[in-house]
Amino acid sequence: MFFELALLAYLIDMVFGELPCKHPVVWMGDFINTYERRFYGNRIMPGAVLVISLLLLTLLTSVMLVFLCGLLPAWLALPVLAVLASTGLAMNMLHGSVAAILTAKQPKQAVSLLVSRDTDSMTETDIYKAALETWAENLSDGVIAPLFYLVLFGLPGIAAYKAINTLDSMIAYKTERYFYFGKTAAIMDDIANYIPARLTALLIVLLAADRQRAWQCVLRDSHKLESPNAGFPISALAGALGVGLAGDACYHGQLKHKPTLGSPLNPVNHNTLVQALKMKTGVNFIVLSILTIGIGLS
Repeated sequence: MFFELALLAYLIDMVFGELPCKHPVVWMGDFINTYERRFYGNRIMPGAVLVISLLLLTLLTSVMLVFLCGLLPAWLALPVLAVLASTGLAMNMLHGSVAAILTAKQPKQAVSLLVSRDTDSMTETDIYKAALETWAENLSDGVIAPLFYLVLFGLPGIAAYKAINTLDSMIAYKTERYFYFGKTAAIMDDIANYIPARLTALLIVLLAADRQRAWQCVLRDSHKLESPNAGFPISALAGALGVGLAGDACYHGQLKHKPTLGSPLNPVNHNTLVQALKMKTGVNFIVLSILTIGIGLS
């Protein structure tokens, strides 16, 4: 277990957020775009080769970095590894990006940077719903999941997870272009997020003012979405806030019918998003406490 590394990396992300350098995810995105331009074919095999290639490249690079850090003095190796690992955590960036919607002069444009759905016809309620869903789902994808794999496998673990997550965000769409090409990436992402999504839902339930309602919502609604994972944190947040999330939305010009998660006991508005974002403090406290306990027990 890599509790010390995870704790230091999490603290670095809390204090400094994104580091002023080209993010590893950008390098991964460049690799994916280059591969797609040269070898694209809407078949499973080219997509699978892309997934395997990026994972191998990511693992080899991260293992080499761990080896090089091992050559440093012991007092320096851990901080350097922690700085590298912190680039895979996104609590600071996620909170800031979602919170920006609260003060944006053009909320539709702000939310379009966070979601893949069409935003032109969104109402004010739709904008805040999309922001809440982004906050819930990315607590798993951007915070809990990378931290989970960092604790288990160190730098190679978080690097491999970010590669899978980046592939999912770029090519795992059920469109004509990506239906088969992105199939392997989508399956890998579903597998990688299976446990973290459920841990995130549990975390949100623990932070809810009405834990019973939040938990009942998870039990009732978490399996309603097409994704095997996204419904868990979203339904937990819907229950915690007493609102209805998900529902119909437009993607690539087509209306997609989705079930509503939660119950619309309260309106979805500016104050709802403020309330959800306040969970950051509780998430930080629980995560830091678990990591500290882990260090003590290891």
